[in-house]
Amino acid sequence: MKPIEQLISVAQGHVPADVVLKNAQVFNVFTGKFDRGDVAVVGGYIAGIGQYEGQIEIDMTGKFITPGFIDGHVHMESSMVSPREFAKVVVAMGTTTLIVDPHEIANVVGEKGIEYVLDVAEELPVHIFIMLPSCVPATNLETSGANLTVQELTRFINHSRVLGLGELMDFPGVLSRDKDILAKIRLAEGKLIDGHGPGLLGKRLTAYIAAGIGSDHECVTPEEAIERVRQGMHIMLREGSAAKNLLNLLPMVNGYTARRCMFATDDRHPADLINQGHINHMVRMSIDAGIELATVLQMATINPATYFNLKDIGAIAPGYYADLLVFDDLISWVPTQVYKQGQIVATKGKSVFNVLKTNDKKIRNTMHLGNISSGQLKIKASSRVARVIGLVPHQLITASLEIEVPVINGEFVSDRDNDILKLAVFERHHGTGNVGVGLVKGLGMSVGAIASTVAHDSHNVVVIGSDDDDMIRAVQEVEKMQGGIAIVNEGKVLGTLALPLAGLMSEEDIYAVHTKLTDLHNIVRGLGVNPNYDPFMTLAFMSLPVIPSLKLTDKGLVDVNKFAVVPVSV
Repeated sequence: MKPIEQLISVAQGHVPADVVLKNAQVFNVFTGKFDRGDVAVVGGYIAGIGQYEGQIEIDMTGKFITPGFIDGHVHMESSMVSPREFAKVVVAMGTTTLIVDPHEIANVVGEKGIEYVLDVAEELPVHIFIMLPSCVPATNLETSGANLTVQELTRFINHSRVLGLGELMDFPGVLSRDKDILAKIRLAEGKLIDGHGPGLLGKRLTAYIAAGIGSDHECVTPEEAIERVRQGMHIMLREGSAAKNLLNLLPMVNGYTARRCMFATDDRHPADLINQGHINHMVRMSIDAGIELATVLQMATINPATYFNLKDIGAIAPGYYADLLVFDDLISWVPTQVYKQGQIVATKGKSVFNVLKTNDKKIRNTMHLGNISSGQLKIKASSRVARVIGLVPHQLITASLEIEVPVINGEFVSDRDNDILKLAVFERHHGTGNVGVGLVKGLGMSVGAIASTVAHDSHNVVVIGSDDDDMIRAVQEVEKMQGGIAIVNEGKVLGTLALPLAGLMSEEDIYAVHTKLTDLHNIVRGLGVNPNYDPFMTLAFMSLPVIPSLKLTDKGLVDVNKFAVVPVSV
């Protein structure tokens, strides 16, 4: 509860504050200026900025203070570490508020995944708010671990941490007035609905917005972003690990559009978090690109707070939470101190808080594979020409290729000489025994196999390889670990990363995970993987049937443009 009486007394100077940060340059998000003054804090809130006395006074001469940064859209699971370990890293980088869409974990364990994130949110020294996953499963062309209908979402919608409905990827369902999608939109009435409309333009975009969709993080060009802002949308400028759009979109930011813009990371992997940072990295990038400092800081703070109706967050002003970042300069953007509700939670780029481990029993033991055998990897050939997934460097999209592929005993086989490998997706949630098998060109891997349970969006087991037995061995190793990544060659396991939390997250800290991932990258380079590809990220999106052109799920090869399962044989 906000200590209103104390705030009034301290603000007037009648009694000393709990803590006063003295003589700082304090950023005002409303005027866009740095003002010299003291920041008075009582009961975790800001009482005032000016001249104040406190029970504890800390000299901030020569320091700069800004509000804590806000990530407008993030899937914490993509960091491959638990929310606790994720928070340790991002808080140290200055992020004090996260708008989380637990879409990934919900695709594995459904309501239990949302419950887990809400439980974690109560314990961590970072504001965590939830946008409920709107599309679980993402399509009917795959088998996920859960089906979140409006009935399941209803029990969460009025939770104090739930701000609305997360990225509504099924924009065709919106446009066709699908009754289940419309029921979810009506459920979120009075709350927010985030969008996900890549390439959506013209009257179809207008209809999507008219349905109540308020934001989009899928813009890749300034023109797309401007068309959305023109119709009242808010734009999340994204700089993730898989999709990096920030620099391309910055030209649309000006004195009129900036207030509709905010930062979001979406998916951020260990290497990027450690080597670059989080929202502070986007702040640095935007300033280096020539965007005015005040505008950048507003996009990192008050803009997302305003969009999400977070009335006590995003500014250094009376009555706001004392979520504060202290900087020695305005160059590095790594805070020397981070305050969450007036308490120091990080110093010099390192978190200084400890929280007990959250009970994670409900998100363990999620591997429920059917029988596994090399016979499941056979691809029947009715001709010598096959539909092949063509990888595109540095892109999530793929090409739809039609190539003559070797046929032995009426079956397509891998063609190492022409860089064509087998790809398979094993359903792992319900033991159905579903296995989709296809062909991929471009990875460059000449021997061995790689398997992973990080496979958007349903997170089944995806495996790629040049040898069927190695592929099966890799899947078995992943099953043994209850999720993770495994690399196999000639029947030998060369390296693994265990991800036992929903098959998505490790129990270890982010530095240990980063080290193991680095080791795995070194191993796959030895197998001939093309350096233009991150094989684990590439695998993670091979089973996502909402991004063109060809993808593979446990139900088979998907022509995304036709939104249908198609045979491998042409």
